[in-house]
Amino acid sequence: MESTFTIRDITEADYDEWAALWAQYNAFYGRVGLTALPQHIIQSTWARLLDESEPVYGLVAEHDGRLVGLAHYIFHRNTITIENTAYLQDLFSDPEKREQGIGRGLISAFYERAQQVGTVGVYWHTQGTNKAAMRLYDKVATNTEFVVYRHKVGRKPT
Repeated sequence: MESTFTIRDITEADYDEWAALWAQYNAFYGRVGLTALPQHIIQSTWARLLDESEPVYGLVAEHDGRLVGLAHYIFHRNTITIENTAYLQDLFSDPEKREQGIGRGLISAFYERAQQVGTVGVYWHTQGTNKAAMRLYDKVATNTEFVVYRHKVGRKPT
């Protein structure tokens, strides 16, 4: 059953509901309990989302006056185009509202924001085990098969 929802830019008044969704998103990726994000990082992320001088932006999906989804994205330079590119860093919808078009709606709004500022491409990544999300992503983008590597600065590579 399809529900109606609105996609809009995040506002200061959204903090409590955003924080609850953000906590669920982080828990999904194992950032809970001892590995939870410290409060100062959560507050910094929130401040960046509201700071017009930051290249970090937030969208929310709202249904019946309640937030049911979020997306965070970043515009940045790259080395293969003159125009900026856009990275969809976080995408989450309330598990009780899944498969109602919220994720697709947030991605569509992200595409629109990227086009409005003249980017030539967008990208994101997800865990290979996130099959539910990948079913949607395969419909709205191309899987490039790139693999992401990470290293914590200050630690010696093994």
